[in-house]
Amino acid sequence: MLRRGKVVYMKKLSIVMILLLGLCACGQPSSDSPSPSISPLEVTDPPSLGGGNEWWLSGKPVEGGLFADAVGGLSSDFIRGADVSSLLSLEASGVKFYDFDGNEQDMLKTLAEAGFNYIRVRVWVDPYDARGNGYGGGNNDLEAVKVLGERAAGYGMKLLVNFHYSDFWADPAKQQAPKAWRDMTIDEKELALFNYTDTALREIIAAGADVGMVQVGNETTTGFCGENQWPRICQLLAAGTRAVRGVDKDIQIVIHLTNPESHNFVQTANLLKNNSVDYDVFATSYYPFWHGTLDNLRQILLDVAERFDKKVMVAEVAYAYSYEDFDGHGNTIGDGAVFEKNYTLTVQGQARAVAEVVKTVASLGDAGIGVFYWEPGWIPVPGSSWEERSALWEKHGSGWASSFAAEYDPDDAGKWYGGSACDNQALFSADGYPLESLKVFGYCYTGAVTERRLDEVYDAHISVRLRNPIELPETVTAVYNDNAAEQVSVEWESADLDIISNSPEGVYIVRGTAQGVPVNCHIKMEPENYLENYSFENEDRSMWHLDNIGDTTQLRYQEKSTDAYSGRYSLHFWDSSYTEFRVEQTVTGLRQGEYSFSIYIQGGDDSVNAEMYIYVLTNGEEYRAEARVDGWVNWQQPKIESITVESGEVTVGVYVKGSGNCWGTMDDFQLCPVE
Repeated sequence: MLRRGKVVYMKKLSIVMILLLGLCACGQPSSDSPSPSISPLEVTDPPSLGGGNEWWLSGKPVEGGLFADAVGGLSSDFIRGADVSSLLSLEASGVKFYDFDGNEQDMLKTLAEAGFNYIRVRVWVDPYDARGNGYGGGNNDLEAVKVLGERAAGYGMKLLVNFHYSDFWADPAKQQAPKAWRDMTIDEKELALFNYTDTALREIIAAGADVGMVQVGNETTTGFCGENQWPRICQLLAAGTRAVRGVDKDIQIVIHLTNPESHNFVQTANLLKNNSVDYDVFATSYYPFWHGTLDNLRQILLDVAERFDKKVMVAEVAYAYSYEDFDGHGNTIGDGAVFEKNYTLTVQGQARAVAEVVKTVASLGDAGIGVFYWEPGWIPVPGSSWEERSALWEKHGSGWASSFAAEYDPDDAGKWYGGSACDNQALFSADGYPLESLKVFGYCYTGAVTERRLDEVYDAHISVRLRNPIELPETVTAVYNDNAAEQVSVEWESADLDIISNSPEGVYIVRGTAQGVPVNCHIKMEPENYLENYSFENEDRSMWHLDNIGDTTQLRYQEKSTDAYSGRYSLHFWDSSYTEFRVEQTVTGLRQGEYSFSIYIQGGDDSVNAEMYIYVLTNGEEYRAEARVDGWVNWQQPKIESITVESGEVTVGVYVKGSGNCWGTMDDFQLCPVE
């Protein structure tokens, strides 16, 4: 997972209401997840988690702190894993963990007692600067893996060794070679990678770890170890897999990718096959807030399993149980962040998110072998101030990155170094006590029931044209812990809606309460817009003309709220070689007067240097305004002001021309009268 500290925040202005420059994503409960029946005669007592009691193999529902459905046909050796890579650095920083009885205890033992049977630990070649200062993120060198692997073996848990073949984070955004390998030829790098894998793996096993799996590369969707051409990528991957086979043929070899919502896994699996990469397990990261639907996840894993005779699994999953940021360092998922909310942001919602991923993988039969939760213990380090916590992050590497990482990763870690960006996705509370969701893997075998109660109340979102009357909704959606959704009445605080109606466009908040729970109504004041289906939300998009010049560009109406400015859809463009297209809409019957035209656009990579502009054609004249992009969800709004319309007809559009890997999305096209 990409562990950046950067979080996209929305600007706020405090008056009677709060003006925001964007909307939070809002989710709905799953309609195809039936509420479990509550039958006290059929449940057992709450499980005893001590003494190695494998309560999750009883097969009987338990009375716990949340609702959970048992996953039918789940084998006893299904991998129930946790990535614990940051644990040693957290312990060195003074973090303490507890068991379910409130006693201080080794986190690994608590995991084992809750039903985990595997740990996963990343390993970096040399995560230190010349003075020995660690880059952070756990400072996961070979010694750390050896210590954690041996400790886990003492509790009966196997180890997945996650070789990044980098000195710091490897993910789709960056796949740097280790410092010592940067100037090597591809053949020299192949030999270095083989020797490093062989030596490191033998040392890990000799230290007492029970190595069951080895991951050759981390999220190698777009590159690996400084290479981005697939023949060279496969040459290095194959060197790593040969080394593992030479150490122990029984160790399962994992190839790990991500972005199942957009990446062609079958194409990658074909490349691996055609380049003779020997491996056993095809794995993906799957974060419900970024990576699409479970149906899509199941289908792409099934395709790989059936076509290439591979085992498949989810190597990383996590979900937030709160919006709160516990250590003062911005979280990837939280208030103001861009994400898709698939479940309630509660302990119950967190458990349900994981259980549904387990159910999806298990539905693949013998091919679906397991799920790993990503960093369930990465909670805040002690400290009453940012300065106190920062000193620990720097000294022990217990934050996602230290300032020392700037020499290796200046554009990311060098700017956003700091603490945990996922403390609200842990399976332990901020002070180290296990959440009920920690038992989710065990509950997948038994099922669980509890007292029905309110879990979360969703905010209301309405859109109103400027200077039109505003009517606040009488009810909002409340979700209970059995996943049932109900409409409940809401009382709104006093607010002058006329002032909002006559205010500039934007999003305003009116506060209220529903069943004693605070709730907000987000009022989006929109200008009068003469474009049809301006945000692409309606299925009929015939009013838009897409001119894919030379058929060079992959153009599609993409359903992905995290890439949309509003709603769920946007117009997505990308191509690996060359991009050139126009998108237009013609409007007739306009009254004479002055108008403005604007769009919202975001994107990155080579799009930064592309030729982009918006335009308006009317009265035989053309108006233009330059457009640009500078990163994912950094939304830009190019705008053309003072367009004089006399004939009643206007054509508005966007033109983009760029080289390979030019990508982005467009949304919320607006043709508005100027008043």
